[in-house]
Amino acid sequence: MKLDILAIGAHPDDVELGCSGTLISEARRGKKVGIVDLTQGELGTRGTVETRYAEAAEAGRIIGVSVRENLKMRDGFFVNDEAHQLQLIRVLRRYRPDIVIGNILEDRHPDHGRAGNLIYDACFLSGLKQIKTAEDDGSEQEKWRPRYLFQYIQDRFYEPDLIVDVSHVWEERMASIKAYTTQFHSPAGTEGDATYISSPEFMEAVIARARLLGKRIGVPFAEGFLSKKNIGISSLDALVLQET
Repeated sequence: MKLDILAIGAHPDDVELGCSGTLISEARRGKKVGIVDLTQGELGTRGTVETRYAEAAEAGRIIGVSVRENLKMRDGFFVNDEAHQLQLIRVLRRYRPDIVIGNILEDRHPDHGRAGNLIYDACFLSGLKQIKTAEDDGSEQEKWRPRYLFQYIQDRFYEPDLIVDVSHVWEERMASIKAYTTQFHSPAGTEGDATYISSPEFMEAVIARARLLGKRIGVPFAEGFLSKKNIGISSLDALVLQET
């Protein structure tokens, strides 16, 4: 299956917090969207591996993904080395996404930065013909390099290179996040030890950031992305002009 957009996260819920609104919007426009979680989030204080899988499946349903898989790298201990790069290169070559959206390159959680750099390196290396990979059936994969790689903003704030209006899918975006009832504050959430992300203030901050980014482009809510590659347009008609 070829995907138009592949979103990658170190943990189940990274993608939902970072770019679910964009994914929902693009899926509604007919784009094929997929999610790959690098780890099972097994070091999380709240919930279990089993509950994380169930929550990820429900979040994926809300988003409208065509595929979601978990690479089962070690939560907290995966590294950006050849073995992990090859594992991710196989995924990139299997789905051949035009756009990859991944973790930020440096953040409060060390897994986020490691994942971001792993994704960055794998996207480049996936385009090299001399790196050989194969599918499970032994067939050789062809090289593939996404046209664009964006990083979604996570805990620490960075000035975005690209801002996407998600106001029209805001309720669905928040529903995909709240599908992780063991992780975030929710009336229906699982009781357990308090964590950094389980407080009501964390969710308020998520909403506040979306409002801040939305204000930048004159809409109620938005998501921001970073890109090391310049973003080009073919004409000024591609610009969406907002009243200021």
